[in-house]
Amino acid sequence: MIQSQYPPIAVNRKETTASPMRLIHTPSRVSRVCLQLPRRSLARWRRSLWLKNWFDRVAAAVILVLSLPVLLGAMLLVKLTSRGPAVYSQKRIGQFGQVFTIYKVRTMYHQCESLTGPRWSTPGDPRITPVGRVLRKLHIDELPQLWNVLRGEMSLIGPRPERPEIGNRLTEAIEGYNDRSMIKPGITGYAQIYLPPDTCLNSVQQKLLFDCYYIRHASTWMDLRILACTGLKLVGIFQILRRHFTPRIEPQAVVIG
Repeated sequence: MIQSQYPPIAVNRKETTASPMRLIHTPSRVSRVCLQLPRRSLARWRRSLWLKNWFDRVAAAVILVLSLPVLLGAMLLVKLTSRGPAVYSQKRIGQFGQVFTIYKVRTMYHQCESLTGPRWSTPGDPRITPVGRVLRKLHIDELPQLWNVLRGEMSLIGPRPERPEIGNRLTEAIEGYNDRSMIKPGITGYAQIYLPPDTCLNSVQQKLLFDCYYIRHASTWMDLRILACTGLKLVGIFQILRRHFTPRIEPQAVVIG
């Protein structure tokens, strides 16, 4: 999930070797090679993204209308069970590094980061409200992001947008991290359906390879496949059928430290 918690990033080699966290270092050329040229011609790739943009907006409008009663119910529950607004906004890094405002149903206690600053969420995070845990499990808290899709700031499918405070440090720690901003960020994505939420540099680098693979091979068929997998994951049966949806990329990495 993205109501974030600050990652324990080691920015330089001295910090890396001193940290007990084992980092996965992917050769810098990996993401560069993934993004140098699309698998198809550049013209076809751009046309595919143009069609994707229109599909996103139409689909987002339909989903938003159909899910509106659920969204309003969730907002009411949040408002009745904890202090603060039902919907909150955050700055996120979008396509080409442009910062935009994202919207989510609030699942954490109001102003819980006032003392800690931006932080990634962890299992059993005490900042998450009881209602928030249910909303996160069902991903209902993500529904307001459909408005971001309608505004053209996000896509239904793409790399997850990171907060500038965290993204800047990830850019320093992982070469090629900004390559993922070549397309619009998404509500769901190729990396999200196969990998757990980010907890360290290891997980971020694994997702980066999945994101690069998606950017290079993006197509309507792949998007429909990811949407289907997302639906299966929401109803809790994706793990049962996962062997039928084996990812076509197996990130290779070298552990250092």
